[in-house]
Amino acid sequence: MPMPSEPAAPSSPPAPRTSALAVYPGSFDPITLGHVDIARRAAALFDGVILGIAHNAAKAGRHLLDIDTRLRLARTALEGIEGARVEIIPGLLADFCRERGATAIVKGLRNGTDLDAEAPMALANRELGGPETVLLIASPAHAHISSSLVRDIASYGGDVTPYVPPAVATALAQRLVATPGP
Repeated sequence: MPMPSEPAAPSSPPAPRTSALAVYPGSFDPITLGHVDIARRAAALFDGVILGIAHNAAKAGRHLLDIDTRLRLARTALEGIEGARVEIIPGLLADFCRERGATAIVKGLRNGTDLDAEAPMALANRELGGPETVLLIASPAHAHISSSLVRDIASYGGDVTPYVPPAVATALAQRLVATPGP
């Protein structure tokens, strides 16, 4: 004998959606087409994305491009991506995220080595009060591209146009004419 069904509990209205803001941090020295792809995909997932150019203490004095140039090139590269903007991260990423009200940190993964590097950083950022980290897998067309690869190719006069936005290729050529060699 079938059991009478219980009346359905009244459903509560869905919680109002809050604005979801992601921070995509990195040194972006230089920004590559892979970075632009991750930023575009993050902008599609979140209401907004800040590409945050970080001061990386481990790379102090080793940047090819100064922070103002990286800021300018990143802004040019992200033109036309709705909801995307570029800022400098002056200190701890977790603090920057809290100050901006970010709900996520976005990182791109090209391979297992990237995962091994990103996992402890994600845990540390969470322990420091930062938001959860969302890992986006690189598109196959960009999975082999890294800023260090681009810098290496450019330092020997190679063609970096398949790997970077046009303004970056121009900036690298101008920068390396002034200081040639690896």
